[in-house]
Amino acid sequence: MPSKRSGPQSGLTSLELLRTPPPKERADAARNRAAILAAAARLFAEHGVESVSMDAIAAAAGVGKGTLFRRFGDKAGLAVALLDHREGELQEAILSGPPPLGPDAAAAERATAFTEAYLDYLFAHLDLVRMSETAAPGARYRIGAYRFWHRHLTLLFGGDGEFRAHALLAALGAEHVTALLPELGEERLRAQTVRLAAALAAG
Repeated sequence: MPSKRSGPQSGLTSLELLRTPPPKERADAARNRAAILAAAARLFAEHGVESVSMDAIAAAAGVGKGTLFRRFGDKAGLAVALLDHREGELQEAILSGPPPLGPDAAAAERATAFTEAYLDYLFAHLDLVRMSETAAPGARYRIGAYRFWHRHLTLLFGGDGEFRAHALLAALGAEHVTALLPELGEERLRAQTVRLAAALAAG
């Protein structure tokens, strides 16, 4: 059976260690990074992720293509960077925000609150998340945020929580959600995924 609360303080420490620290960079590099991310966010919003080329992003940001490719590699790398701030906000809410998403709530409540909050984030940025997760085979599991979500759920579920955490995160995969949305719609998909989270939390 899962524990009633969010786990020992060591659990929170292990989650904090999984957070991605902000990059340390020179002022000119930071300016270029900010310009690239702002240009990419604007172009993606205006034209859709698939329709925007790296050349267009470099031109809009006022940087050379070499700078863009060296910094981010490809559009998937840009997607990860654009999502980093949003993921950081959710991670902070999990670590120290108010319950039930944050500490001091029953494990099942925290698991369902996480599922609701993650779906809010996912629906708002579905194309970007999908690109970041499917850029290469297994890309999703190498993203630092995935390890954070998985560790959080494992601590909440207890027992064989590691497997159950993967099971819930599979249902939250961007490719999976994209495939189901036309059939279910956001409301039904959300309700069924939250029910799954509650069932997995109950063991």
